[in-house]
Amino acid sequence: MSLNLEENMMIKFIFKVFLMTIVLNIVTDFTLFSQSSPGNDKIINDVVLELDPSENNPRNSEGAFITLSDGTIMFAYTRYYGGARDHSKADIAARYSTDDGNTWTDEDQILIKNDAEQNVMSVSLLRLQDGRIALFYLRKNGLHDCRLVMKTSSDEGKNWTDAILTIPAPGYFVVNNDRVVQLKSGRIIVPAAYHRRKGEDTQDMKSFDRRATAIFFISENKGKTWRESKSWWTLPVVSTTGLQEPGIIELNDGRLFSWARTDQGCQYGMWSFDDGDTWSPPQPTQFRSPNSPLSMKRFPNNNHLLAIWNDHSGRFALYPTQPATVGRMPMVSAISENEGKTWKHFKQIESNPDEGYCYTAIHFVDDAVLLAYCAGDAETKGCLNRLRIRKIKLDWFYLKLEE
Repeated sequence: MSLNLEENMMIKFIFKVFLMTIVLNIVTDFTLFSQSSPGNDKIINDVVLELDPSENNPRNSEGAFITLSDGTIMFAYTRYYGGARDHSKADIAARYSTDDGNTWTDEDQILIKNDAEQNVMSVSLLRLQDGRIALFYLRKNGLHDCRLVMKTSSDEGKNWTDAILTIPAPGYFVVNNDRVVQLKSGRIIVPAAYHRRKGEDTQDMKSFDRRATAIFFISENKGKTWRESKSWWTLPVVSTTGLQEPGIIELNDGRLFSWARTDQGCQYGMWSFDDGDTWSPPQPTQFRSPNSPLSMKRFPNNNHLLAIWNDHSGRFALYPTQPATVGRMPMVSAISENEGKTWKHFKQIESNPDEGYCYTAIHFVDDAVLLAYCAGDAETKGCLNRLRIRKIKLDWFYLKLEE
């Protein structure tokens, strides 16, 4: 059957419209999901700062954010200068952004000069209810003494008070970055992991007991004085880790939920019904993971919970563990709309099998979130040595890309 000229022209027109529609959809999808250039206020999901190690600065790792009163974002992190091990010499440095985290200053500003025998590290920043900024960090002198201290600023970080010890007991206590919280009641809580010393040597890691006890330190007078929680826990099973690197979040009904990394293939969880004084026995949670930390905060726009961790549930592809990554991939987010009872909207934020991802700081800015995390590989000589900041629009976490 032959077609006349008019019918041929109509078919060609329809075909052109069809092709243009496909091209338009491709361009739209690319614009929405591709990485944007730093400084673009339409960033959907992009790396906005990467701090690679160098000869005189062999490691940049774990940090925390605070938004200052003029809108500037300060990011403080551990900047190593005397090696790349956890006990190597390090200061706490800062970078700044004046455009909601799209771009950052080029030079480090030393915020806390190392005044310990080993280093200062693992920062938390908190806007207190009275308006002051609280800066928390570990002061590490050896296996006999690693404890969190607190400084405050009443002038948006220009000047800081002398350090106050938040952990009265002697010993080695690990407190992760971006972990300290202030409850609605005003109580400030530090989630800590206590590691005992097995030998007399305070510098040799052979004396270090990796089996941790989860314990919480509490201040009810804005950080002036501190005390231990009434209960503490370790894992109720045979373990080489115990409860390491605990975190904490306050739920809407007043309960507190705490989690800790373990060698049991998942995070273990505990509950408090009295603002952190006592805690329920630790139990396995649905967060399947290697022995790596989880981070959790609350969306400011809809009150949902955001969790970020190395998901080893099998939901996403897993690859053979490499020495540089320690199995800390992929980096996955999930959302709970019912205060942690169930989780959904699982997304891969990072999935490069050659990199390891951990120690995530979470900071919300308008309609986006800033994530700062370790993202090293074999080239950087370990997953802890490179620091990355990624900005993601909040809507991205709900898009049905991988469900």
